[in-house]
Amino acid sequence: MHGILDNLELRYVGAAVAAGSSIDNNSSRIDMADYESVTFITTITDCADTGVAALTIQQNTVDSDSGMAAVSGAVATATSAGNDDMNGTALAVELTKPSARYVQAVRTSATANIAYGEVIAILKPKRRPATQGATIQASAAVSN
Repeated sequence: MHGILDNLELRYVGAAVAAGSSIDNNSSRIDMADYESVTFITTITDCADTGVAALTIQQNTVDSDSGMAAVSGAVATATSAGNDDMNGTALAVELTKPSARYVQAVRTSATANIAYGEVIAILKPKRRPATQGATIQASAAVSN
């Protein structure tokens, strides 16, 4: 079977973050040595009018938060036009063939309150079938 779980690895990489207007929250770092690409997804669980939500991918040649740098163009940004208008939506950013070995997602907020749900990473491994990471307790794939 060649479903999504055979071809992609899923990881839980960041906990939910309470509402704030100056959030700067990093996900777990990922070693991209055996992967072609990564997509980070985070949900927006609450927003206030004019709140700015952003999800950015950073990379580094070493496994350290110190020295992480934003990847040019690897940012998804949304601005609230009214209280709660972005609730139940998500931000997603994909990076293919990173130029540095380690990556992380960074959630930020500005102007007014934004609250985030968890961060999930979807990785495309160089070799398949994919093996689900330790943060996935169980998975199942069915063809009917």
